[in-house]
Amino acid sequence: MTIRVLLADDQALLRSALRVLIDSEPDMEVVGEAADGAEAVALARATRADVVLMDIRMPGTDGLAATRLIGEDPELAGVRVVVLTTFEVDEYVVRALRAGASGFLGKGAEPEELLGAIRIAAGGEALLSPAATKGLIARFLAQSPDGEGASAYAERLAVLTAREREVLVLVAGGLTNDEIADRLKVSPLTVKTHVNRAMAKLGARDRAQLVVTAYESGLVRPRGD
Repeated sequence: MTIRVLLADDQALLRSALRVLIDSEPDMEVVGEAADGAEAVALARATRADVVLMDIRMPGTDGLAATRLIGEDPELAGVRVVVLTTFEVDEYVVRALRAGASGFLGKGAEPEELLGAIRIAAGGEALLSPAATKGLIARFLAQSPDGEGASAYAERLAVLTAREREVLVLVAGGLTNDEIADRLKVSPLTVKTHVNRAMAKLGARDRAQLVVTAYESGLVRPRGD
C-alpha cells in the first residue's frame, strides 16, 4: 500500500526537496503541499493523506493549531501528523504532541531517518525519540500539570485493566509490540489487542497519545538523568 504524504511548510524550497525524496520511494507519494496551517488542514481533508509532515512555525494558522484541528476532526482520525522542527525539543513540540501529533523530527534529520519516520507514523507507532530525546520530552510532559490536573488524568486510567496499565507503562518506555511481548511472555497479537483497547478506552489516536497520557497521569515518571 502506498503511503500518502502531505507536506506543510512555508519554505517552498524545502517542500520541493522533500517531494523529490519522498516520491523517489516506491511505497510513498506526495499528495499535496501547503504553505500554512489552514491550507494543510484543508488539504488533509481533501486528500485524506496518511501522514502530514508539519512545520510548527508558519504564517497565519501555525502548525500547532493545524495539528489540533486535524486531531479534533473525527473524519481525519486516520491522518498522522509528524512535526518538523528546527529544535529537537521545545515547548511547541510538547504542545504539538498534546494536540495530537504522532511525533516529531528535527529538520536536520538524515533522509533515511525522515523516510523511516513516515513509515513509523503511517503504521500507527509513536515517533518520540529519533535522536534519543524521549527523556527530555518526558520531563516537559511531567512538569506542566498541577496536582489536580494529574489527578484527572489518573482517574481516566481507572478504566484500564491491570494488564492494560502494564502494557501502557511499557509503551511509554518506547518498547515495540514485539519487545513488550517478549517482556511479558505473550504474543505480539495479544499486546496489540491490549494497546488497541487502551487507546479506545482513553480516546487516544495513536501510541504517542498513550505516551502523553502515561506521563501526564503520573503513571510513568521521567528519568532523572
